[in-house]
Amino acid sequence: MTPQEVFALCKEKDVRFVDLKFMDFLGTWQHFTLPIHQLEESSFEDGFGFDGSSIRGWQAIHASDMLMIPDPSTTKIDPFCDIPTLTMICNIVDPITHERYSRDPRNIAFKAEAYLKSTGIGDTAFFGPEAEFFIFDDVRYDNTANSSFYQVDSVEGIWNSGREEYPNLGYKPRHKEGYFPVAPTDSLQNLRSEMVLLMEELGLTVEAQHHEVATAGQSEIDLKYAPLTQMADNLMWYKYIVKNVAYRNNKTVTFMPKPLFGDNGSGMHVHQSIWRDGQPLFAGNGYAGLSDTALHYIGGILKHAQAICAFTNPITNSYKRLVPGFEAPVNLAYSSRNRSAAIRIPMYQSNPKAKRIETRFPDPSCNPYLAFSVLLMAGLDGVRNKIDPGDPLDKNIYDLPPEELAQVPSVPGTLELALQALRDDHEFLLQGDVFTQDVIDTWIRYKTEAEVNPFRLRPHPYEFYLYYDV
Repeated sequence: MTPQEVFALCKEKDVRFVDLKFMDFLGTWQHFTLPIHQLEESSFEDGFGFDGSSIRGWQAIHASDMLMIPDPSTTKIDPFCDIPTLTMICNIVDPITHERYSRDPRNIAFKAEAYLKSTGIGDTAFFGPEAEFFIFDDVRYDNTANSSFYQVDSVEGIWNSGREEYPNLGYKPRHKEGYFPVAPTDSLQNLRSEMVLLMEELGLTVEAQHHEVATAGQSEIDLKYAPLTQMADNLMWYKYIVKNVAYRNNKTVTFMPKPLFGDNGSGMHVHQSIWRDGQPLFAGNGYAGLSDTALHYIGGILKHAQAICAFTNPITNSYKRLVPGFEAPVNLAYSSRNRSAAIRIPMYQSNPKAKRIETRFPDPSCNPYLAFSVLLMAGLDGVRNKIDPGDPLDKNIYDLPPEELAQVPSVPGTLELALQALRDDHEFLLQGDVFTQDVIDTWIRYKTEAEVNPFRLRPHPYEFYLYYDV
């Protein structure tokens, strides 16, 4: 959509406001809203000023002025505003040089796509995330100097099977039995369908929706693959729609990977493929129908996986899901069909255009612009350097004898270890100036100071259960 088409849409829909959205460093959409008469043709070049020092991980107070430039190609009518409101995603630039801001995650995604083209390997990187989430009916939490607690609840939660609900009608999925049961056990069919319809009205293409494995409302909606930056935009709309549809139905959604003890966490399996001149590059005659390009791409991800986790699994809660011996694919191996491997090659279709790899350890708490860019950069490093992924592991990794399992590397066990891995291994991200050293250092510093250290300093409620009587 061009600026002229934006103004035509405003007239057609009697738009009264324009809402400008942008991605902060950590992965949360930010916005502000203007009366529509403040949007002019010059706005698409001159942008709108804001205080960059108030955005997490961005500017210092003495250099706080920044500009956001609306991207007209992202124009949509916001479906949750009572008054007709047009919304656009913005790119962030320096107000003096007008250069794209190096810490703007969307800029990093654009640069990753440009780097792919510059290598000559391909011209398009397709990404297809499968983001899982929980739909709860109630959430409460607090942390003070002398107390700490959380409590989530869902009418579907198996722990409510004995609760007086006037009446309690049962049909609550047991732990690890929430995958694919029909209604009434799956009580969220209509709510997810409402989410899907709204996504499709806004131009997203949905492939499927279903209940996921866990009790208490775990769900998944799958988007059709798209180029890297476009898919990151789509995933932000996905989260926005899911949360707001739930909210207007008096429910709440979380993309935290592990909100429940004793049941499956929420992952975000990421399907990836590279194309050139309209042709897929991952199909070939090698293992599981893969090309050498695809196998080397896998080799790059496996080599850099521990550093990748600092972006694809970027919160302390991510590592409550990534625990050896449980449901998450923590072991760094690849396989066809085997869902216990960190990288799986889906075997549903024989069409070369469907040939892709699926990275299974990421989770939906990530900033998608950064997470997809990191995965692409690692894969390209593998292709450029012909990194051998080793032999596939076509067996249940969790049943391996200890001596054989010891030979299989695993993802980090904590966010702190992931950040240390990133500190030691990030040269592949600096290629093409996609990530800058400043971005890497700022990410590590912010995550350490704002999340790792505060988490380490606080006693955990379970410690009182274990140790109060020592």
